[in-house]
Amino acid sequence: MSSTPDTPADAPPFDAAWFERVSTGLDDDGVLLLKQAVQWVREPLKGLRASTGEPLDSHCAAVARILAAMQTDAATRASSLLAVLPDDTTTSGKQKSPMLKVFGAEIASLVQGTRSLLRLGLLAGRSRDESADPQDQKEMQRKMLLAMAADLRIVLLRLASRMQSLRWYAESRTPCPAEFARETMELYAPLANRLGIWQLKWEMEDLSFRFLEPDTYKSIARQLEERRTERETFIAEVVEELRTMLADANIRASVTGRPKHIYSIWNKMRIKNLPFDKLYDLRALRVIVDDERDCYAALALVHARWTPISDEFDDYISRPKPNGYRSLHTVVSDESGRTFEIQIRTQEMHVFAEYGMAAHWRYKEAGAQGGTQRASGEYDRKIAWMRQLLSWGSQDAPEDGPSANDLQAASATESRSVTSDRIYVLTPQARVIELPAGSTPVDFAYYLHTDLGHRCRGARIDGQMAPLLTRLQTGQTVEIIAAKSGGPSRDWLNPQLGYLASPRSRAKVRAWFNAIELQERMSNGQALVEKELQRLGKTAINLEQLAQQLGFARADDLYVAVAKDEFSLRQIDQALKAPAANANEPEQPQVFVPGQSRAADAGRSGVLVMGVDSLLTQLARCCRPAPPDEIAGFVTRGRGVSVHRRDCASFAGLTARYPERIIEVDWGDTGETVYPVDIGIHAQQSANLLRDLSDVFGRLRLNVIGVNTHSRRSLAHMVFTVEVRNGEQISRALTALNELPGVTAVRQ
Repeated sequence: MSSTPDTPADAPPFDAAWFERVSTGLDDDGVLLLKQAVQWVREPLKGLRASTGEPLDSHCAAVARILAAMQTDAATRASSLLAVLPDDTTTSGKQKSPMLKVFGAEIASLVQGTRSLLRLGLLAGRSRDESADPQDQKEMQRKMLLAMAADLRIVLLRLASRMQSLRWYAESRTPCPAEFARETMELYAPLANRLGIWQLKWEMEDLSFRFLEPDTYKSIARQLEERRTERETFIAEVVEELRTMLADANIRASVTGRPKHIYSIWNKMRIKNLPFDKLYDLRALRVIVDDERDCYAALALVHARWTPISDEFDDYISRPKPNGYRSLHTVVSDESGRTFEIQIRTQEMHVFAEYGMAAHWRYKEAGAQGGTQRASGEYDRKIAWMRQLLSWGSQDAPEDGPSANDLQAASATESRSVTSDRIYVLTPQARVIELPAGSTPVDFAYYLHTDLGHRCRGARIDGQMAPLLTRLQTGQTVEIIAAKSGGPSRDWLNPQLGYLASPRSRAKVRAWFNAIELQERMSNGQALVEKELQRLGKTAINLEQLAQQLGFARADDLYVAVAKDEFSLRQIDQALKAPAANANEPEQPQVFVPGQSRAADAGRSGVLVMGVDSLLTQLARCCRPAPPDEIAGFVTRGRGVSVHRRDCASFAGLTARYPERIIEVDWGDTGETVYPVDIGIHAQQSANLLRDLSDVFGRLRLNVIGVNTHSRRSLAHMVFTVEVRNGEQISRALTALNELPGVTAVRQ
């Protein structure tokens, strides 16, 4: 495939014919700028070769031709020549670089941005992190490329350069590395697709497919009955005829079309499991009209002129797709039996299909399963903005749209505003990490692993030592220096110091200190309990059994309650004395007379103990029962009856060990009593998650008395303790929480 069939292969890269082509459409100032750039690079590039082996002067000359065909401005075309110069030709210590002095800040910025994208591409291509998901990493790399491109023209420069490299491999018959072609297919072609640069997208896909699957490529090429040029000629004739028909019917319309390329044919055969002879849309046209009535009028004209293929008509206007996509699709054949597809839609439908929820790249990249790619709203917004800029720069630009000269400032301004909330940095293994804007090396460490964040003591950014307070920027490579052991500093939680920008990182630091505090309380509580047992001369007692005897599920719970002064040590003395006192008296069997069982109100808990008067009850902390849960009682020594839910795991253990101490209980008149219950929540970590959950509890007027949270691999696990009066409030809370996107809520 030749990019310039009318240019001899051995022609000098910067001859007069080449200059005439690349300066097409430029004003006098633009032509002068381009001429100046040619003079700047002509001598320095002689004899130099790119990493692919292609001569650099030929490469940048061809890239300029590609950009001229895309009708880019003079600065972009000039930058394509200057960007391939070695870096040392543009830097001069602390002085202004020669390029900046000669060409100005605009071109210097484009050149620097293009070089940064090239460097990132090389780093990403060397990724050695096998733990990262390959598909997620490719998506992150696309986002990083866009985030690095503060100006849309930088993306165009990078795509044009990659396109020329592929063409050179094909023209020179130099073997193309499989990794180079695969990276193009997975990274650059989807990026061109999302930006709507179709002329680059299909050529990148075809050439990459040709290098990766040469036998399959040749097989499909042989099956095509016509050469590509003949198919393009056929479509041009049909387009012209259809335009005339619509004009004669007074239907204002825009008609475009092009033949499907070989990779698209193979992809459709693969996804839909179709043989070649069942593909009816090897040639496709699109008709855009003013309103729905014209859609059906145009369809009638098409079916009257050509023969429709049965079962190949879809009316997505009257029956839109689930994602809102609307259009008419039909396949027809001419007198020679050549089939082609025609899509008919209004401008509004077309804009929605291109920029809205049904954007072309979403369903094309979703694959056979029909799913959609995950992408943030801000990222989608930038994609739509860039595609609008490209459409404004085309021949079909709206009259009231911005001029080509306005695109530079608009693109740069919007790009900065859209990408200001996220950054993309790399690990030493070239894995791309997405972080909130303003993140530091500490945030980066916590994203990789919680333990690495705890032990983080320093960082290297692009190979240079940097303070932990350094704000990371997109494209940087970060390496964490960690101690063998240790924990975070309390200074990291001080927002004024700025060590952490991510809520996820702050939550992990708080969880570490909470765990340390809990451990200290348990140690202090254990020391107090053991000291009390020494005073009583009961050092040989089993502490786990003692805790359960006192109504706690575990000994650790007893220690914490003692340390927080929520449990008196005197009750241990009472619990140990009670069995000794009762041992001297014969146990009197208690007889329950049918029909005469009595219920005693146990006070604030609202629990009735069947057959016993005035017996103290308490709700177990392990399962937190609340009406109308099925409950049962366990008779403790010294603390009355501990009330558990019947499905409580701790209660099942107590039942197995002490079946004689199980007693029947039931809910009495609870009145206005409130009960603490635990609600467990699992959700994807997000900036607004806590706010959304709080809104639910506030709307339902539920008082939150405790929160415990931790995160792992971008998943948040939370336990909210709320006060309720009955089970209906619990059900309403669980229903409302589960309606939140990505949230799963259950009763603990």
